[in-house]
Amino acid sequence: MSSYLEISSEKLARLIGTPNCPALIDVRVDEDFDADPRLVPGSARRDYRTVQDWTHDVDKASAIVICQQGKKLSHGVAAWLRNAGISADVLEGGFEAWVEGGSPAVPSSALPERNAQGHTVWVTRARPKIDRIACPWLIRRFVDPHAVFLYVAPSEVEMVGERFRATPFDIDAPVRWSHRGERCTFDVMVEEFGLATAPLLRLARIVRAADTARLELAPEASGLLAASLGLSRMYADDLEQLDAGMLLYDAFYRWCRDATNETHNWPSAKKDA
Repeated sequence: MSSYLEISSEKLARLIGTPNCPALIDVRVDEDFDADPRLVPGSARRDYRTVQDWTHDVDKASAIVICQQGKKLSHGVAAWLRNAGISADVLEGGFEAWVEGGSPAVPSSALPERNAQGHTVWVTRARPKIDRIACPWLIRRFVDPHAVFLYVAPSEVEMVGERFRATPFDIDAPVRWSHRGERCTFDVMVEEFGLATAPLLRLARIVRAADTARLELAPEASGLLAASLGLSRMYADDLEQLDAGMLLYDAFYRWCRDATNETHNWPSAKKDA
C-alpha cells in the first residue's frame, strides 16, 4: 500500500491516457536514464538540481515525480513543487517499480526533437478525418501532453517539416510515421512508442478499420467513422476539430479500457402480466 505523498503504479496507470492526468516529471539522474532510456508514458525529464528554476513551467495543479527508486530525488522535488503551490506526489518505487510491474514505457529514441519550449512539433495534411486526429490524441495523452500540431496543404507537408523542424506523419511518402502495409499510422505509433496495451490495441483495431475502409474488422468502426466525418463537417478550423476530437477519442479509449462488457437496454422488456 502506498504511503502518504506516494502513488502506486496501478493508480498512476489509471490516470495516464485521461485528460485529468497530472504533470509527470522524470528526475532520474543521467546514469540511471542512460541504463534504461525509456519514459513513463506522458512524462518529461527535468533536472532535479534546477527545480527552483522550472517549477513555474509546470502548468497543471498537480504533479507526480518519478526517479529511479522513488526515494530522495523524487521526494525532494515533490516538496519543492508543493512549496510552489502544486500538489505533488511521488511514484512509489520509482521507474524501477513501474517497469518491473509490466507497465508500458516509451523509448526516448522514438521521440522527435523538442523545440525551445520543450514541445515536440508534428506536421500533417490539412482537413483531418481519422488517423490525423487519432494520432495527435495518442501523442498528447501518452507521449507529449504539450505537442504542437501543424495542419498544412498536402503538397507542403515535407517542406514545412524541414523548414520548421516538425515531424511529418500520416502522409503518402517514405516517412517513419505513416501507414505500413495494412496498418495505419495509429498502429505504427502504438507499436513504436511501446504502448501496446490491451485497451490501445483494441482502439487501434477500431481506428484501422475506420481509416482503411475495412469496417468489418471492428463493429465499433462504423460509429467512429460517422462521428469523425461529422466533426469534419462541423469545423472549418482543423485545430478546433482536433480539440473536439480529443473528447471523442477519450470516450473511445475509456470504452476500450473499462466498458467493453457493458450493455445498455432501457426500458428493459416487460414481463407479461
